[in-house]
Amino acid sequence: MKKFFVFIIAIVFFACGQQKKGFEITVKLDGGEGQVLLEKRGASQWIPVDTADIVDGTAVLKGEVTMPEDFYLSVVGQRGKTIVFVENAEITVSGDATDLEQVEVVGSKTHDEYNQVTSKIKKIGEEYMKLYEQAREAAGAGDSAKANQLMTQVREMYDSANSIQSDFVKNNPASFATPYFLSRVQYEMDVEELDELVNGLDPKLMEVPSVKTLKERIAKLKTVAVGQIAPDFTMNDADGNPIKFSDVYKQNEYTLLDFWASWCGPCRSENPNIVAVFNDYKDKGFSVFGVSLDRDKDAWLKAIEDDQLTWQHVSDLAYWSNAAAQMYAVNSIPSSLIVDKNGKIIAKNKRDEELRKTVSELLD
Repeated sequence: MKKFFVFIIAIVFFACGQQKKGFEITVKLDGGEGQVLLEKRGASQWIPVDTADIVDGTAVLKGEVTMPEDFYLSVVGQRGKTIVFVENAEITVSGDATDLEQVEVVGSKTHDEYNQVTSKIKKIGEEYMKLYEQAREAAGAGDSAKANQLMTQVREMYDSANSIQSDFVKNNPASFATPYFLSRVQYEMDVEELDELVNGLDPKLMEVPSVKTLKERIAKLKTVAVGQIAPDFTMNDADGNPIKFSDVYKQNEYTLLDFWASWCGPCRSENPNIVAVFNDYKDKGFSVFGVSLDRDKDAWLKAIEDDQLTWQHVSDLAYWSNAAAQMYAVNSIPSSLIVDKNGKIIAKNKRDEELRKTVSELLD
């Protein structure tokens, strides 16, 4: 009998010592009807994780994760998603079904860490948007000095928001929220800085999908770093004629490989600058080779005509899946690099006055 009671007690303690498997997310949405959907980003599409019916404003989502992950919650049939860092715990999401961005998430340690950063960024964002509106009003009133001063403040505040995320990455190498923020600020970093940050992450984060993606991106970026020979590619021009990049740069002292698109506002804003530099230095051996990430041929050709881009252009009309952009690890535009006549990469992402200064130093 004594052995039997010892056995029972052992089972009770064993059961109590087991951690709860999986996650359970109780979603409480005022005005919510139908179903809620939990999903995550895939390489090219959203991947469903779980769905649940909303009954009396409440739905319960269940599942299991191997590590904390950033999932997205939405009401089926309605626009808008909200991020939720899910870990194997009891989590509560509450708020209004018509304003998912304002929901409160309780029970996820990783989401708490995410909130610490995003709350600061949101506050800065609200402040610099006010300044941006004031700058627009000043410009509209003809006060360019005030407008420029305000825009300088806007840029400084925008940079400070990026710094908050970068600092979190550096100071929290083991947080499962860190890969999310690192993915957001990577575009402002050169390959050496990005590589150092990724290598500094806790080993447990190396299996996070976004970290794996970053490592693949770093490997690509190293092949297109300054000093490397630019990878060659062939792509069709607007008439369907194949143009080889190496055939273009061999004809010039220096060539700007410019990734852009008709739908890209910053690209169109930079185009007059590229045109001016091209016109001033084309007789000295400078040229431009445009690669468009358009998917609408008519829009692409109209932008070329409207912006007076008189150099060679190619595109496979594949949008972000453009083959050359994939080869050069381009995931934001405008993006560019300068190569010499041997294909050696001399400089990257020189815009505004920096482009003119760089070309001037090379050819004057």
